[in-house]
Amino acid sequence: MSDKSRIEWCDATWNPVTGCTKISPGCKHCYAERQWPRFHGREWVDVPLKGQIAETYPEIPTVNIPRPFTHVMCHPDRLEQPLRWKRPRKIFVNSISDLFHEDVPDEFIARVFGVMAAAQHHTFQVLTKRPERMRNFLVNCAWWEGWVTHNGSPVEKAYRGNGIIVGSRQTGWPLPNVWLGVSVEDQSTADERIPLLLQTPAAVRWISAEPLLGEINVDRYLLSSYDKAAHDYQMLGAECRSDKLDWVVVGGESGPRARPMHPAWVRSLRDQCEARGIPFHFKQWGEYMPGLDASNEQIDAARTGGWVHQSGGFHDGNNADAFQGGDAHVLRAGKKSAGRQLDGQLLDEYPGVRPCAT
Repeated sequence: MSDKSRIEWCDATWNPVTGCTKISPGCKHCYAERQWPRFHGREWVDVPLKGQIAETYPEIPTVNIPRPFTHVMCHPDRLEQPLRWKRPRKIFVNSISDLFHEDVPDEFIARVFGVMAAAQHHTFQVLTKRPERMRNFLVNCAWWEGWVTHNGSPVEKAYRGNGIIVGSRQTGWPLPNVWLGVSVEDQSTADERIPLLLQTPAAVRWISAEPLLGEINVDRYLLSSYDKAAHDYQMLGAECRSDKLDWVVVGGESGPRARPMHPAWVRSLRDQCEARGIPFHFKQWGEYMPGLDASNEQIDAARTGGWVHQSGGFHDGNNADAFQGGDAHVLRAGKKSAGRQLDGQLLDEYPGVRPCAT
């Protein structure tokens, strides 16, 4: 948790929940899991003994081990942090977890939303790979909406009791300072998660296509309900008619086992957003960058290179039979050297807050 962040699209991170479990290909080389020993290696938890060991030592019900990344844990002591940050920030909620993980209780999620309602000077960016639970929670749990937004709620009393100045409360719903998004990595995850996001009440809806592992067409999700009626309304089905995406973030994978990203996948998403007037933010190339765009310094920094298929997959170019039409040459220059320019531009667009159609 930090009031500063190296993530390009936010100013700070806030982690009232830590730990997660993998559910899709984009999770394979999770950066949070990779960093876990560095930041949480000294945390210990008791876990029950199982199997033959448990039978052999019945007098020892648990063993104390370093807390694994898969051990999801809520941290009530961290809830107040954003209320102490006076300067307005864009805050990424749970950069090392998922607020809507199945191991996070509804009551704790409600407390997190209570803080976001109280800290109205900040913008909170929530990202999940579990949009079905997010939708169900925000649509069906009417009890917590009143708990969060009405004057005199337990949240407001608790923070005033601790001497924290909350200021005037927001009464609008959905909360105008909370952006809800889903992580997607390919067409399959986009088509699975985006329709659920579009059913979820939110002031801003967005996607993070990072790591981008394949070409994604989101054009139909960039259209408002009014536009869809004149475009491909029948294709979308009822689940997509609530509204549209407001922001698209794209990034390549970083880390020692990173998978390369085809430049055409990035350009396609940029062009789709530009055609529909949707803000587009290019976060990074990651470990690999387009070989054709590399400067002499980037070429010198590159450790290796290869070719990426349009359909995914990577080869070193030493076998002529491995080539397919549309292959792109990439260099493994490293995240820092590869940078985040797309066709010579830094694309740092952000959405504006708008009234939400629920």
